Amino acid sequence: MVARAPALYDALAAALGPRAARHAPLGSMTTYGVGGPAAVLVEIEGPGDLGPVRAVLAGSGVPVCIVGRGSNLLVADAGFDGVAVHLGRGFTWAQFPVSEQFRPPEQFPAPGSRESPTYVVRTGASTPLPVLARQAAEGGWTGLTWAVGVPGSVGGAVRMNAGGHGADMAGCLLRYTWVDLLGDAGGTDDVARLRYGYRSSSVGAAELVVEAELAVTPGDAQVEQTALSSIVRWRRHHQPGGSNAGSVFTNPPGDPAGKLIEAAGLKGYRLGTAHVSEKHANFIQAEKGGRADDVRALMEHVRRQVLAQCGVSLSAEVRLLGFEEGETGAMVTAEVRGQ
Repeated sequence: MVARAPALYDALAAALGPRAARHAPLGSMTTYGVGGPAAVLVEIEGPGDLGPVRAVLAGSGVPVCIVGRGSNLLVADAGFDGVAVHLGRGFTWAQFPVSEQFRPPEQFPAPGSRESPTYVVRTGASTPLPVLARQAAEGGWTGLTWAVGVPGSVGGAVRMNAGGHGADMAGCLLRYTWVDLLGDAGGTDDVARLRYGYRSSSVGAAELVVEAELAVTPGDAQVEQTALSSIVRWRRHHQPGGSNAGSVFTNPPGDPAGKLIEAAGLKGYRLGTAHVSEKHANFIQAEKGGRADDVRALMEHVRRQVLAQCGVSLSAEVRLLGFEEGETGAMVTAEVRGQ
């Protein structure tokens, strides 16, 4: 583990007590359920913890990553040689609604339009998206129903522009509040700062999203709950349960990743303790007690085969932590700054 870990842990433990732990299980916090520990795991329970944690981490030269609900993360069997930061229950909350959102003149509906006004929902970053979606539907608010099928947290969704069923965070996020764990930057910014793309944003690995403001419009609770139930049924019918992280690869232009993987003859393909789902080829299932390295090796095998047989280079949607650089095209999950 990192050479500075003992001293760093002592400083974090002095600030947070038992909410700073050495050699703490990390892979088990993910939906894959496999992978090793973090050199140091920190739980930030509320805004008051942010200052002390930033004071310790700034300039430390130790890799830092942020872990939400672990629904889009694969941790290496060797673990993560750095500090993993997790938001606690103090960031799990939502307010429906706060106020009407005043939009720029060019965004107002045309004269005579029957468009509904937009209202703002404020929510903490560790709030699970399915919980938020259900709360919105029960309250008769429309705009967040799609999120019931996304198992991550609000903060993770802001970071990766999570989406599904024809909608995403880029279409409903108004503002977000963030802090840089390795510096003094942060604040509340408009969605434009995120430079959203398909399942991507400009949020850095050490930039912690702590709050989001989302747009909703008044609707009918029964209609919203019916739509929500329809999405849940669809996902249960088309996607596997068990230990996985959802879609492994982003969909390229043209055919979706799952169709390409199936065309390459890989549906059900097994490598060690991991296999391509027979229900949806863009899902990789991990066996209980299995190896994260098998999941990673299978990702690379799938990517090579699809490129060879279909001529398409897939990019990973799943984020990798603690691995040596490979071929999956996965996004960076940790950041080092200062020595």
